[in-house]
Amino acid sequence: MNKQEILDYLKEKNVLHEVTEHKVVYNMEEVSQIDIPYPEAEAKNLFVRDDKKRNYYLITVKADKKVNLKKFRKENNTRALSFASEDELKSIMGVIPGAVTPFGLLNDKELKVKFFIDKEFAKTGHLIAVHPNDNTATVYLKAEDLIDIIKEHGNQVGVITL
Repeated sequence: MNKQEILDYLKEKNVLHEVTEHKVVYNMEEVSQIDIPYPEAEAKNLFVRDDKKRNYYLITVKADKKVNLKKFRKENNTRALSFASEDELKSIMGVIPGAVTPFGLLNDKELKVKFFIDKEFAKTGHLIAVHPNDNTATVYLKAEDLIDIIKEHGNQVGVITL
């Protein structure tokens, strides 16, 4: 799904959301330089894989958090982790670096990726800000709605404390 297809999907499903269009951003530092309506909702997304390239994970946390992959590995019983390649990102999630987002999971036809979301987002009514598979806009929606969308698609979802 591309940006427009994501936005159409949200409307079709009657998911309450808001969209902010902005210049292209590739990292959290660039995001901090644009005027956004709900900075506390900003998410950071890490697309990682194990050392055998068999298991893929999307880890979504509050923008200001650091992710310790060794700790994540130990707590979630995974093999050694590293960032997935640009080719893997494109072929599995259909996005480019800088546009990594949970909405990319809707392009994961083989359901290869397990989604982990920070417990702080999973609170009832909490907003989350993510790209619509394109880094020229940000979508704000309830985190619980995003989790429901991903679960409905079929990807495994885990709520974690980081």
